[in-house]
Order: sequence, then structure tokens, then C-alpha cells
Amino acid sequence: MLKQRGYGYRGIRGIRKRSVTMFWGLPFYDIAMGPDLEKGELRGHARGIIAIGDFATGVLAIGGIARGGIAIGGLALGLLFGIGGLATGLLAIGGLAIGGIAVGGGALGGIAIGGGAVGYYGVGGSAFGAHVIDGLRQDPEVLRLFNEWLPFLQDTLGPRRGG
Repeated sequence: MLKQRGYGYRGIRGIRKRSVTMFWGLPFYDIAMGPDLEKGELRGHARGIIAIGDFATGVLAIGGIARGGIAIGGLALGLLFGIGGLATGLLAIGGLAIGGIAVGGGALGGIAIGGGAVGYYGVGGSAFGAHVIDGLRQDPEVLRLFNEWLPFLQDTLGPRRGG
């Protein structure tokens, strides 16, 4: 029986659901959360196109520790997109974000936006990089980039025009 902290009760059961439809050798969806008394597992590991679990691996992964093309979780290791407490991915959003475009309290990436931002283009309260916008500096190259790629931010980052 499972005797670790939090799962000492005999009646606690986790959730296990798996699609019978398969793509590329993976179930379309797999849900594995909590303990599995039959297998003696404390945490569920979901593996599927859509994976939801304590540990989740899939094209879309949602869980405490999630890894996949799109990952959402406490620790989100995404290839394209990650959102979570600690997130990685081409686009990463999280408390600590690491990626091509990183947005978070702490951000590290090519384009980094956050309270503490480190990147080639950095925007934040404390920003470091080749081109930055922070409390003391406003690099025209960063303004050009954001005005070109994100025109809805034009009034936020650029100088005010007319009144």
C-alpha cells in the first residue's frame, strides 16, 4: 500500500482515463492523476496527444510537470509554447520564463519582457541586453521592433503624440 505523506489513506484513488483512438502510436487523450493503487504508483504519468496528469507528456500537455509541443503546468517544458511557474518554449510565459520570446517575473530570451529581463531585446523594471527599455533607458531599436511587430503597444512604449 502507498504509505507516503498525503496518500496514506486506503480509499484514495486517482483518475485514469485513456482514449481507445490512437494517432502515431499514442492515445488521443490520456488522463492520469493521483495514486494508482493497483500499480503502486503515487503520481500519474499521462502520455498522449492530449495528456493531463501529475506528469504529462504530449502534443498538448497539462500537469504539475508538463512537457510537449504546448505545455501548461507548474514546470512547463514546451517546444512551441510553455505557460507555468517555470516555463520554457519558443514562446514562454511564467514566473520564470526561458525562451525565444519570454514573458514573466524573470524572463530570459531573445526578446525578454518582465520585472527582471535578460535578452537581446529586454523590456522590464531591470532589463539587460543589447537593446533595452527599463526605468532608465529607452532604446529606439526596441521601440522600432515593438511598434513594427506589436502595433497595439505603440502608445504604451513610444512617446505620446498629440493630445
